[in-house]
Amino acid sequence: MQTVQMITHESFVLSPSFVSDLREQGIDLQITSTGDAGTLTASSILAAGAPTADLLFGVDNTLATRATSEGVFDPYTSPELANALPEFAQDTQGGYLTPIDFGDVCINSDDTWFKQNNVVIPTTLEQLPEIANLLVVEDPATSSPGLAFLLATVARFGEAWPAYWEELRDGGVAVAGSWTDAYYSQFTLSGGDRPLVVSYATSPAAEIVFAEDASITEPTTSVLVDSCYRQVEYAGVLAGSENPEGARIVIDALLSRKVQEDIPLNMFVYPVRADATLPEVFTAFTPIISTSVSLPPETVNEELASLLDTWGTVMNR
Repeated sequence: MQTVQMITHESFVLSPSFVSDLREQGIDLQITSTGDAGTLTASSILAAGAPTADLLFGVDNTLATRATSEGVFDPYTSPELANALPEFAQDTQGGYLTPIDFGDVCINSDDTWFKQNNVVIPTTLEQLPEIANLLVVEDPATSSPGLAFLLATVARFGEAWPAYWEELRDGGVAVAGSWTDAYYSQFTLSGGDRPLVVSYATSPAAEIVFAEDASITEPTTSVLVDSCYRQVEYAGVLAGSENPEGARIVIDALLSRKVQEDIPLNMFVYPVRADATLPEVFTAFTPIISTSVSLPPETVNEELASLLDTWGTVMNR
């Protein structure tokens, strides 16, 4: 039995069979979780070349170039990528990372609140400043979805994005430190006073899955599809690891059909594997956003510090 150490973010969840199946292959997988994708990436850069683990899961496309350019990963392209959707089969970030899942960060609305208050639900980003006092976003410096939403506005408005945020600020937008605070404290669905929140395209499905009332069969929230930013999560073999061969086996397992079909109802993101069957709650309530935007990882890497500085200045933070 060989030991493989995997480091990941705190949102990583899979069924116990993932670990037990690896044991049958002679792999004793030890999983350590720490913070979010940003914290994970920053710590991996500090440990580049002398990691405490063999592989990393959870670096996303907003931070991938930063990690690969700092020598965090050894090259590896999994043969299982032949089974991935075409848009992901070649998305290896120069051969260093393996795409495992994807999702869309989008604004969610509490449809019941809008109906009860006779307010029209917005359908475009341009409408948000007029009702910014109904919206809570996350700080992009401390939150992965917060950063994704900032990048969505950069992709939409280009150099005019700071002016857009000035309008949101002047309109009364609220800023939370994390997705948990925004969704579970300030969103009206959870008892807060903001009926619009930056969350995920899959949040309506999660509302059904985790409903305490079994009679709830349809979500009371919906997604503003015009606001979405695509996130891709990768796994990579850490450069200088003690067991790179074992790390490659684990990455292949993450791309197996069984594990790919286990991902949606555990982490509420989509599998990259083309033949993975989605759960019914996904197909019914969380269609993949075909209009979701993204910026090239190289652009994000080059401009991230400046974007965050400018955002902080605009928002007086």
